[in-house]
Amino acid sequence: MYRHILIPTDGSELAERAVTHGLSLAKFVGAKVTVIIVEERLGGWLYTEQIKEHTASVLDRAANAAKQAGVPCDTIHVLDVQPYEAIIATATDRGCDLIVMASHGRSGLSAIVLSVTNKVLTYTKVPVLVIQ
Repeated sequence: MYRHILIPTDGSELAERAVTHGLSLAKFVGAKVTVIIVEERLGGWLYTEQIKEHTASVLDRAANAAKQAGVPCDTIHVLDVQPYEAIIATATDRGCDLIVMASHGRSGLSAIVLSVTNKVLTYTKVPVLVIQ
């Protein structure tokens, strides 16, 4: 069925739920996963120590959850890219056959019309499982 699942996260509660669902599915079908976090650089935004710590914590939690579930897992951190483009490029480059992601992330419902998820759904050729 699926051999390699890409799971984008931003560390939000809903994204963490998507990680949990993606890992459960991967375990069930015997797939490996790649967990990606993309930090978008906006204007004068700097990559601070606090952001580095947040990113490392999010990826560590996902890697540990995968290890506990017995699911092979790689983690990727991408900086300075449009998140949806990085997600699609990673799925393509790594041969992922499914993307499991949250319906929205830290931006919340106010940005749902232009959400990363909607852009991924619009532009990718890889199937996407959206977690609410």
